[in-house]
Amino acid sequence: MHTTSLSVTEMVRGFSDYVNRVAYRGERFILLKGRKPVAELRPVPAGRVLGELEDVLRSLPALNAAEAADFAADIEEARTRLPREELRDPWQS
Repeated sequence: MHTTSLSVTEMVRGFSDYVNRVAYRGERFILLKGRKPVAELRPVPAGRVLGELEDVLRSLPALNAAEAADFAADIEEARTRLPREELRDPWQS
């Protein structure tokens, strides 16, 4: 995605417009103060980061023994339905 540079003064004068462009168009802006980059205005990444996975998993309700067995059976059934593909080296041409 293209990043546009603009002065802090320009940003202040059109703040709402620039925020809308970031929010709705996904644009990025580097803010300059005296021709020197000082900040970046960009969309917040969607979703979660991998570091939050443990907390997300911990927040899920615990399964009882029967539910866990049913879940394991569902996973195994899904695996048998997947097409079998050989692993290949992604670096090999």
